[in-house]
Amino acid sequence: MDSTPRAWRAADDFLADTLVGRDPQLEAVLAAQHDAGLPEIEVAPVAGKLLNLLVRISGARRVLEIGTLGGYSTIWMARAVGDQGRVVTIEAEAAHAAVARASIEAAGLGERVDIRVGRGADVLPTLVGGFDLVFIDADKESNTIYLDWAAKLGHPGTVVVVDNIGREGEIANDATTDPRVIGTRDGLRMLGEDPRFDATALQTVGVKGWDGFAIAVVV
Repeated sequence: MDSTPRAWRAADDFLADTLVGRDPQLEAVLAAQHDAGLPEIEVAPVAGKLLNLLVRISGARRVLEIGTLGGYSTIWMARAVGDQGRVVTIEAEAAHAAVARASIEAAGLGERVDIRVGRGADVLPTLVGGFDLVFIDADKESNTIYLDWAAKLGHPGTVVVVDNIGREGEIANDATTDPRVIGTRDGLRMLGEDPRFDATALQTVGVKGWDGFAIAVVV
């Protein structure tokens, strides 16, 4: 089979069907997002399952998410933190946060999730540290700000995941003028140069196109 977006989607669908399966609660989250007119930029099912597994593998009980959207990835992580765990999630758009709150409550996870409405750069300084895992999936122009706060609010061993680092391969374009790509490149350089992090990154193809994610640990 040729490597084309259609083939990437077919393979991603196979992986999701095989390893994730049907999930009526999460399907309801996506339907609520669609009905509310939210952009379809949530993580793919296989990526949601990856976040869930990373929380469980790391034993994270306090999770910070930057970029809630409709709560899809929030629910994946809230399921993993356990009854005593908490997810603090930041969403800049109040309308998006309202959609997310309703879906999280419907999933029976309201007690595990604290939604903070506001710009990440404004909300992050108000939080108390000690997070075990940080998921960054917001405006790419602010990635270095978010990474700085991930280190400040984390501890040695905190897992940091940064979404959307592939940018259709544009991260390798030194001449790019796209602020989202520039922000992504700056964040990746920070992960490589800042002594607070040890990191790697993987590019991916699938239902979300040509993209990728970075995974780091706070040292």
